[in-house]
Amino acid sequence: MAATSVGTRTNERPGTRAQMRFARFSASKARAVLDLVRGLPVNEAAEVLQFTERGPSVVISKVLASAVANAEHNDELDGDSLYVAACYADEGPTLKRWRPRARGRATRIRKRTCHITIIVAPMPDEMAARVEARQAAGTAAPAGRRRGRRAQESRRARVARSRGEAAAVEEEAAEAPEAETDEATEAGGEPTDELVEEAEEAGDTAEEVASGEADEAESPEEDETTDERGFESAGGGGGAGGAAASPEADDDEDSPEESK
Repeated sequence: MAATSVGTRTNERPGTRAQMRFARFSASKARAVLDLVRGLPVNEAAEVLQFTERGPSVVISKVLASAVANAEHNDELDGDSLYVAACYADEGPTLKRWRPRARGRATRIRKRTCHITIIVAPMPDEMAARVEARQAAGTAAPAGRRRGRRAQESRRARVARSRGEAAAVEEEAAEAPEAETDEATEAGGEPTDELVEEAEEAGDTAEEVASGEADEAESPEEDETTDERGFESAGGGGGAGGAAASPEADDDEDSPEESK
């Protein structure tokens, strides 16, 4: 028979570990979260667990903090130089419960449990060099997020450039009226002879126009009064006016006799 090679066993992996037993959720749910932090530096793993919207992430973050504390106090290691060397979840005992169903039957409810183990160890030289380079460059975020950061920087540059152009346009608009005023007040702001002559001619023309308008406004009134008087003299022969004018006519008729 061929001999089978046996690798490093789970309980023989080097590093500092922390374990939580009988966690009240299934091992499959815990493995989905552990896969996110496996192989990451401790600081980045803590950030990932902080923003993971899954129930087991809260418990796993506590186990990770316990493993880091064990490495610092028991093995005298630097917490910032550690990474998640291994993490896994084993199935624990299943609690049986019962639920009543129709026709007097009952259905079994299985409440799963699991045992969570996290092992931290000092980072290899290559990983430590990459982490130091990111910290020196000020990009502690993962490489997949650099494109979004570059897009944000380019957008900020565009916004700053557009604001500068808008400010330049406003300055030009504010300086334009001052330039027109300077052109209009050449020669120290004193009016020239040509401007004086033009003003006098404009004043004479205005007076002539005003006098013409006044004559035109008066003539219709005179015509109206004349027409009214002629109408009164013409209509005086009849009605009350005729009766009032008859004594005068008698006096005119008597005047020749008196002369005789």
